[in-house]
Amino acid sequence: MPKRGRSRKKTRTHIVETENASNTLKSREELKVPKSLVIRRGKVEEEVTDLQRDVRKMMMPYTAIHFREDPRNRKATLALYAKEMGSALGITHILALSQNGPNLNLRLGRTPAGPTLTFKVKSFSLTKQVRSIQRRPYDSKSSFLHPPVVVTNNFGDATAPPHVKLMRITFQNMFPAVNVAAVKLTDCRRVVLFNFIRRKVDGGDEKEGGTGGDGTGGGNRNGEEDEEVELRHYAIRATPVGVNRKVRRIINAKIPDLSKLDDVADYITGRTASGAPAASASGYASGGASDSEPEDETSHVTLSQRYAGRGNAASQRSALKLVELGPRLRLKLFKVQRGLDAGDVMYHAYMTKTTKEVKEQRDRIKRADDEKRRRREEQDANVRRKEEAREEKREAKRRRKEERDRE
Repeated sequence: MPKRGRSRKKTRTHIVETENASNTLKSREELKVPKSLVIRRGKVEEEVTDLQRDVRKMMMPYTAIHFREDPRNRKATLALYAKEMGSALGITHILALSQNGPNLNLRLGRTPAGPTLTFKVKSFSLTKQVRSIQRRPYDSKSSFLHPPVVVTNNFGDATAPPHVKLMRITFQNMFPAVNVAAVKLTDCRRVVLFNFIRRKVDGGDEKEGGTGGDGTGGGNRNGEEDEEVELRHYAIRATPVGVNRKVRRIINAKIPDLSKLDDVADYITGRTASGAPAASASGYASGGASDSEPEDETSHVTLSQRYAGRGNAASQRSALKLVELGPRLRLKLFKVQRGLDAGDVMYHAYMTKTTKEVKEQRDRIKRADDEKRRRREEQDANVRRKEEAREEKREAKRRRKEERDRE
């Protein structure tokens, strides 16, 4: 019987050069994108678990949103996470939440070699708590398909203390950089704000102010200053302006009940054809300012591109409004380490050491490392010696058995 059909063509093994080149360029660009891992260490309360979930959602889309810690590895170090998952998943930043009684700490480490910033979480609010006090909570899954825009406020200039500069650079590098020349407005849907607050304490009274330019990095060492970082997460909502409020409702697909009116024009103008006042559409109050269109004209902008939402076309004038998503955090930096949760302490908010004390500490750490290395080498040598002795014993036993067999 003759063969029917055509010969099979291998498609999965045939690589087109253009496709291969585009995939290589894409992979190179993906390597530049920072990716985060938010974990918790040790036993924590249920609210801390909810906070971890909210922080992961804030870091979307370049984060391990569904990562689950192994209960047996709750005490694993950040270096172990970086070693096991850094190269496999491309993790660049690790955020670890840990709780010790009433104290909650957040460690922010840059893989693979540090530095590590340790913050004390002075207060926080969950996403569900923020939504509970809002009149119109914001719901949009598409907003989390793109990374947020990072805004660092009040961190000072080049004269700021070194630890303040390090905080600003670390916060900015946690998220992808925005290319102003090629960015699409539809990709800018969220904002993460890091606001630096410095309080000067005089006789028990606290005064809020900006960053200082003394360059000392003193923090709260003399009990005179207290530095905090406030983190907020917002969604950007745009609403066309210059449009009648009732027309805008129809544009946004919020059709009112017009059963008491004779014509849609009666709803728009508020009067019937005879000039008498028209009945109000049910479900909507007439008059008053709209929550969607702020009265402050400083929030009115002309869009260069089309933006998300009905009526936000290019060259259209729209009003921008920030809607808080949560979570809220108030952080205090109290320690910076050179390595990944290890190494020299570059900054401490509560302790100061002289050059001599720092040198003694480094020497002590070096001696401990050398002793640990020596003991490890000695243990490895003992293991090899015992393994060789067992091998010799097995070889002698095998020779005796062969001699008995020959006899």
